[in-house]
Formats: sequence, C-alpha cells, structure tokens
Amino acid sequence: MDLLQAYKDQNDDELDEPEDSNRNPSSTPSSPDASPPRLLTSKSAAPMVDDTMLALTVAKDQKALSRPIDPTQHAVAFNPTYDQLWAPIYGPSHPYAKDGIAQGMRNHKLGFVEDASIEPFVFDEQYNTFHKYGYAADPSASAGYNYVGDFDTLQKNDAISVYNIPQHEQKRRKMEKKKESAEDEDANDDVDKSEVENPSTDAWLMKNRRSPWAGKKEGIQTELTEEQKKYAEEYAKKKGEERGGGEKGEVVADKTAFHGKEVRDYQGRSWIAPPKDAKATDDHCYIPKRLVHTWSGHTKGVSAIRFFPKYGHLILSAGMDTKVKIWDVFNTGKCMRTYMGHSKAVRDICFCNDGTKFLSAGYDKNIKYWDTETGQVISTFSTGKVPYVVKLNPDEDKQNILLAGMSDKKIVQWDMNTGQITQEYDQHLGAVNTITFVDNNRRFVTSSDDKSLRVWEFGIPVVIKYISEPHMHSMPSISLHPNSNWLAAQSMDNQILIYSTREKFQLNKKKRFAGHVVAGYACQVNFSPDGRFVMSGDGEGKCWFWDWKTCKVFRTLKCHEGVCIGAEWHPLEQSKVATCGWDGLIKYW
Repeated sequence: MDLLQAYKDQNDDELDEPEDSNRNPSSTPSSPDASPPRLLTSKSAAPMVDDTMLALTVAKDQKALSRPIDPTQHAVAFNPTYDQLWAPIYGPSHPYAKDGIAQGMRNHKLGFVEDASIEPFVFDEQYNTFHKYGYAADPSASAGYNYVGDFDTLQKNDAISVYNIPQHEQKRRKMEKKKESAEDEDANDDVDKSEVENPSTDAWLMKNRRSPWAGKKEGIQTELTEEQKKYAEEYAKKKGEERGGGEKGEVVADKTAFHGKEVRDYQGRSWIAPPKDAKATDDHCYIPKRLVHTWSGHTKGVSAIRFFPKYGHLILSAGMDTKVKIWDVFNTGKCMRTYMGHSKAVRDICFCNDGTKFLSAGYDKNIKYWDTETGQVISTFSTGKVPYVVKLNPDEDKQNILLAGMSDKKIVQWDMNTGQITQEYDQHLGAVNTITFVDNNRRFVTSSDDKSLRVWEFGIPVVIKYISEPHMHSMPSISLHPNSNWLAAQSMDNQILIYSTREKFQLNKKKRFAGHVVAGYACQVNFSPDGRFVMSGDGEGKCWFWDWKTCKVFRTLKCHEGVCIGAEWHPLEQSKVATCGWDGLIKYW
C-alpha cells in the first residue's frame, strides 16, 4: 500500500521521465512512511577485466595529442593535426635566437624559409610582374587570390601579369594586322597569279604568312655604306695576311754552296757518283769500338742523318741551324755541299731510291725536293702545318709520290709531278711522328702523339689495323728489320718494342730492349744490315747496342755531349756506324 501511495503522489512530469527517476531515485518525494526503494544489482556474464592500463594508455595518447611538437625532433610517433604542426614554438624566448626562431630552425639570414614547388614559367611570370607593376601573386597563400605588393596598381590593372595582354592592346594588334593584310592584298593585285600559287616565291610567302619572317623581307642591299666598305676592306686584308702566313710556309731564297774540289772528276763523273769498287766487305756485322771520324760544321744540333742509299759513300745531315749538309765518307771526310732553303730548323730528310734527289722537311712548314748534285730546289710543298716526317714511296714506279706526317694529325700524299695533294689519311688524334712502309710497300704503319699505331693500305685512307693499349706510350721512331718481318718501335717509356709486320701486327712480348733513357727524346732506332743487332741513341749521349736474339745489352758507346738523337748503320761497311747529336757533331765509329 505504501508503494501505491508513492506512485499516486508523483506529478505528471515525473511520470514523463521514468528513466530519470530510475537513475536518480533520491529525486522522488519521500514520506516518512515510505519504504526505501529496492534496486536490483546488474549482473554480467563477462569476466572481470582490469582496465587500469587501458585507461592510462588513453590518457597518455590524449596528453601526446595535446602537447606541442618539439621542433628539434626528427620523428613523430603519431599523426599530428595541422594546428599542432603550425603552432608557434612554445617556451621562453631564446636569448640568442632572433624573432623567436631557434638557431637550428634558421635556414636563411632572415629566418626560416619554406621549400615551395613552383613551375619556372609561373615563377618568371610573377617575378617579372612584380618588377614591372609592383605586385605579384603569393604562392604560399593557402586559399583565395592573395597578392603581395602595390594593391592600388593591382586594382587599377585588374591583376593582370606581364604575360596577360590587356584588352585594349589586343584590339590595337588586331587593327594593325587587318591594316597589314589590306596592304598586302593591294600589293598582290599587281602580282602574277602563278607566282602567288608557287610556294617557292616571295609572293606566296607574303600571302600565306606561314613563316614569322614572311612579309618582312627587305630588298637586297645593293650598295654598301662607306663604313661597311671600310670594314670589308680591313677584314679582307686581315684574312689575306692570315692566309698568307698560315696556308703556306715561310718563303726563303733557296741557296746552295759546293765545298768540294770539283763538281766532276777527270772522267766526267759527278761528285755524287758511287765508287765502282764499293762492295759489302763481309756479311757478318760487328759492333764498332772506337771513333773513326768526326764531322763538324753545323752551328746547332743535328736532328737527323741518312746514308746515301746502297753505297753509303755520302752522308746527309739535317741541322737545327736551318741547313742541310752532305758529307764525304770514304775519301776526304769533308762537307761536299750545303743546302740552304729553310728559315727554321730542319726536322726530317729522306733520300729517293737512287740518291740523286732528297726531301727535307722544316719547321717553317715547307717540304722541299732537292737535286742532290746541283743543290737546286725542284719543288716545294706546304699545307700551312709543320711536317714532322717525310717519306717517298719505296717502289721504283712510285718515286713521285710523297707522304708527309703533319702536326695537324694528317698524313698528306702528294704527286710531285703535278704538285697536287692526291690523298689525305686523317684518323690520328695527335701529330704524326713516323711513316714506315711494310708488306712490299703495299701498306704503311704510322705512329703518333696519340700513343697509337695505325696501319693503312697505301692509297686508301681507311685504317686496316689500329693498335692502342692503355700501357702504350708515344713512339717517335720506328725502324723495319732487314728481313721485313718485324718493326722496332722506340717507346717513350725507355724501351724498344717489337711488332710483327704480318696480318695481325702483334706485339712480340718475348723481345723487349731496355736499359737506355729516351723519355722525352725522339731517338732513332736502327738495325744492323744482317739484323743481328739493334741500335739506338739515348738522352744521355750514349749509343746502345743489343743482341737481337737474346735481347741483352751488347755494348754502349759514349758518343755525344747531350742527346744522341740519330744512329745509322753503314749499308756496306758492316762494322761502321754514324751517330749525330744535339751538340752539332756527326761521328763515325
């Protein structure tokens, strides 16, 4: 009954909210007679779980989300919000940090600069706009059209950039275009229709305007102004001087002087005629031991010596004093003739097969073809470059063909009968040093400052064999073995290397001649006529002899003061050798 009485006393509001009354039983009006409410305890079948750790973890996460990010840390263990990332740096201001930015955050003298990705065209557009009008779009603006700079000009120009053409400018350009097209139509009335339809004519270009230059062609200027004429004359004169100095070698009057007793003997024989009794004394070669004769006449160093072909009764020398001299070997041992035709040092000399003529190459860029007997210059050749080596084709029927290795990496071939360049072998990457004919004169081998050997078919400017190894050095002198199967190459790393002249041109690794010091000098290497000995000068003035079979040093002779640059074995007297050096002497051993 007491419970019923309690329900009866509740007002309507309390009845409308039964949940509230159940949740808060103390809100019901209690009477002294009313008994206390009896609430049943809720029961759950789930086991009891200790949620203390869970509560702690949630609290820690909440704390981490709410705390500011340390700007010095490199990794963030949670996903921070935008506000957290861009929140100001908390804490007291650093005494040494300007503008509240710590020194570690500063990447510019004015503070911290963000990286912004922007297209080059967009950047150029805004940069030029700012410099012209004084305003530009702000690339770091997150939303809306934000600008920086002069806002008055911005409103006046309607926020255009330098690349946006204003409306009035567009109209003006259209009007100009119409005007031009009207003028063209008037001009085209007088032009033939066939010309207008032909794309190769100016009329077609004028009409179609496909090219940006069409319609803007001015008439060809017929007369030059005074200033232009003056400039053209000066330019032509300058070019002429350059061509005169560069294209051809220096011109010097050719002279010769005969020093012998008589040009012809009592029988009418020329002074260059070989003695009739000259024969090879012995097939077996011996190494010389003592000095026989010294020829002195050059005022500067001697760069090359050559014996008269087959007989060796005369010896030709090229001097750095611009002179070429020929000396008697058998009889008087004196200078027979001096050839003066170069203005600079003579680099190389080469006899023809019968010795009646010879070539000389000088640093004055000239190659001269001399008559040995009379001393007359038969012809002069020049490409405007320094010839380092000259060679005649050894074939009897090709004695008119001259090959010259030039300083401009080319081997030039002349026909001396016509004076024309008939071929150019242009593959080397450095100045050409040597030309050596092999394989019955059908091929020739060239060496160069590019540290390579190249083999060519005569007359065909295509390399048939290219030899270049990382360990190779420049080879400034090459000589052919008397049996024509081997080439001896003076290598700049103080050794003589032997290459086969067969198809593969392989390096013979078993034969290597060393001991001398030639680094930096183009010392000539040579063979004895029987092929048993290898001979070379060196940078210390010595002449070295090696045994061909054993590759051992056989003998050394102290020949010259300074460099012993050239060494030649006498073709007939098997135990005699001539050497030349930079001391200006030629010695006969």
